[in-house]
Amino acid sequence: MAPSTMTAREARIPHGRLTLDGDLVVPDHASGVVLFAHGSGSSRFSRRNRYVAGDLQELGLATLLMDLLTADEERIDQVTAHLRFDIHLLADRLVAATDWVRAQPEMSNLPVGYFGASTGAGAALVAAARPEMVAAVVSRGGRPDLAGDALPAVRAPTLLIVGGRDVQVIALNRTAMQQMRCEKQLTIVPGATHLFEEPGALEEVARLAGDWFQQKLATNP
Repeated sequence: MAPSTMTAREARIPHGRLTLDGDLVVPDHASGVVLFAHGSGSSRFSRRNRYVAGDLQELGLATLLMDLLTADEERIDQVTAHLRFDIHLLADRLVAATDWVRAQPEMSNLPVGYFGASTGAGAALVAAARPEMVAAVVSRGGRPDLAGDALPAVRAPTLLIVGGRDVQVIALNRTAMQQMRCEKQLTIVPGATHLFEEPGALEEVARLAGDWFQQKLATNP
């Protein structure tokens, strides 16, 4: 059954001298909170991530979609395209957002999950390597290989979702899985390409992510 009401508000997340913008939605009696790490060249307004977030909210999970770069940084990155691949910078900001979430009274005791897309999945896994940081990770068309040396340190159960026609990314995910020591699963969505634009593909991603977070966050109160 869907939660009766949801509270939505803008988030202002401090990180050093910077402030990162986000959109927070908290259902009544939320059972967990999922932070979204968007892919290269994207933002908290990612249509695909917002679709998945909406489904998670209906399952009773709070969601935080945030910009991993400031507006000034995004303008620079549109020209140089280098910040979007600075995985450790993005991971540090995801950690800051996690600390911010845990400082909010309504979410201080909720288990935390990460949903990473494309390069954001690499950042999510680097952040998840911090001890006791996160209870579950889902990657959509992600680049877990970009997490590099952090992969063996990840302890959170991790679901890797890749489109069946995204051949190169399937190979990268399989290689990354060999370095991971946590519970992990690779699920391939038949016929889907990297952006899951095919009919029903994104719906399947949302279903898989919802099932994973409901199961894994429920075991990590």
